[in-house]
Amino acid sequence: METVEMNSVSLKRPRSEDDVANADEIKRQKISEKSKTGNDSGQSVETVTEQPDKCLLEDTKNEIIPNEESEEQEDEELEDSDEDGDPESFADMMKHGLTESDVGITKFVSSHKGFSGILKERYSDFVVHEIGKDGRVSHLDDFSVPVDDEDPSEETFTVLSDEDKRRLEELQLLKNKETSVAIEVIEDTKEKRTVIHQAVKSLFPGLETKTEDRDGKKYIIAYHAAGKKALANPRKHSWPKSRGSYCHFVLYKENKDTMDAINVLSKFLRVKPNIFSYMGTKDKRAITVQEIAVLRITAQRLAHLNKCLMNFKLGNFSYKNHPLKLGELQGNHFTVVLRNITGTDDQIEQAMHSLREIGFINYYGMQRFGTTAVPTYQIGRAILQNNWNEVMDLILKPRPGAEKGYLVKCREEWAKTKDPAAALKKLPVKRCVEGQLLRGLLKYGMKNIISAFGIIPRNNRLMYIHSYQSYVWNNMVSKRIEEYGLRAVPGDLTLKGATAVHIEEGDVDNYTIHDVVMPLPGFDVIYPKHKIGEAYKEMLVADNLDINNMRHKIRDYSLSGAYRKIIIRPQNVSWEVVAYDDPRIPLFSTDLDKLEGKPLPVLPTDGKFRALKMEFSLPPSTYATMAIREVLKMDTSIKKQTQLNTTWLR
Repeated sequence: METVEMNSVSLKRPRSEDDVANADEIKRQKISEKSKTGNDSGQSVETVTEQPDKCLLEDTKNEIIPNEESEEQEDEELEDSDEDGDPESFADMMKHGLTESDVGITKFVSSHKGFSGILKERYSDFVVHEIGKDGRVSHLDDFSVPVDDEDPSEETFTVLSDEDKRRLEELQLLKNKETSVAIEVIEDTKEKRTVIHQAVKSLFPGLETKTEDRDGKKYIIAYHAAGKKALANPRKHSWPKSRGSYCHFVLYKENKDTMDAINVLSKFLRVKPNIFSYMGTKDKRAITVQEIAVLRITAQRLAHLNKCLMNFKLGNFSYKNHPLKLGELQGNHFTVVLRNITGTDDQIEQAMHSLREIGFINYYGMQRFGTTAVPTYQIGRAILQNNWNEVMDLILKPRPGAEKGYLVKCREEWAKTKDPAAALKKLPVKRCVEGQLLRGLLKYGMKNIISAFGIIPRNNRLMYIHSYQSYVWNNMVSKRIEEYGLRAVPGDLTLKGATAVHIEEGDVDNYTIHDVVMPLPGFDVIYPKHKIGEAYKEMLVADNLDINNMRHKIRDYSLSGAYRKIIIRPQNVSWEVVAYDDPRIPLFSTDLDKLEGKPLPVLPTDGKFRALKMEFSLPPSTYATMAIREVLKMDTSIKKQTQLNTTWLR
């Protein structure tokens, strides 16, 4: 098996006049659709509510934490409105982005000739189904709600008026000085009072109710049971002991990442996002299906959201006694459509057979390194070097390429004044990393950048140093394959259980390339005993780092390291080539299509275009784009893809 150097020239077939005309027509259609709907297929499709009288909670912009809600609402509106850019401005932004070779992605394992194709022309061309730890693939195929005598009646969701809901929400969020809200009971009966009690308690966690007589009329009085603390803890005493504390459900989402989806659900349910748990985060620009668990929220309440939300569906409800934990999954199953492919049938067969039999290099994909002119690994390297002025500069300094307007103004102000307060005034969106760092500098001062940087959420801070580890790993794996090819050699590393050991000369024949692992740099790993071990040291020395001292004086930034297989062989690989005429039509049915009984469009036997539909399963922490790269032999970076005039992930 030979390795193939990546050609820096993208493999795109010449465009005929018909192709250009067709592309222009598609673009006009997309622009027309956008003017009608506010979105096009290449943009973020935002969550939309139905009319208020059809929806349980019509205002999605209220945040549970009162002192942050207006800022987060403003941030979301600004971020969403700023996404509505045309393809030209996005392509301009990407002129200064990264290519694969910038982050060490340079090798292939197969010998077939590459061909071109468009990945994610539509977000619905990329579908991800989570594979649980029991090997079961998550599917949305059941909207029914478990029968439970203790669930509130359907009337619970409609008995309160819009004005009642507004006042109750203000009380729940402590937004005014009222200590209670009185709701007059019209057509007073015990049954009616019971429904109102249930509605307030189930829709507004943290509120208690009682009945009072006032001037001969009955009123339901809502009040706080335990002050602000009630917001943090769902009501324990109202949950049946026989029912599992966690409602597990399948979340089907379109064009939203997992955290955005959970934030939307938490706002509609008026709870904090931290009562949700999941096994892994999924792509934004895709259709994804995964399991979610939520603490003490009924399946009935969750199912009601299906009437209110677009681009989300919830189903397959069950009650269990445990949450979900990050990483507790076997992997993900992918269904991917590559449109407008140019490869011959033989090329496609060779490529897919190679993917199934050999696999692909387990590179960290481009999304690991950011999309702007300042890669995340550079910031990670500065953190590890303890060079905090450089960290601050890399995050805040002006950078080439188009950016959101307010970020450009903020960076210009920072470069001119080095005044965090002045720069912050130019930045209406405060939740971004730049805004968080500036607030930290305002709080702690320019001489305490470490504490200022610490205001950024921990996972975001660690992302930078993990990006640097990934950058080193990618470069070292390319060197390893260039030096030794696709066979195990003495001095390579393999895992015995969870322990890495060197492959010795005498038993090298007992191993294949699929057994070989390589380390992400850290204080708790060993390195190969051949040229690549020295290459690690040389690369870190060039970056002013000591491979034998990866402990940082700030514990969070100490790297223990890890091991990663260098070749991944996908499971359950299948493929077919389909013909089509209209680039806008779907080429396979989703779970939601099947539930709603939507027929698949009839495809022509001899269409103008050809698409490769492929399916495969991957373990956690591997990148489907790297498998697709191996098939196409093309650079998957946004920079290169925009040069192909494709609509791509923002």
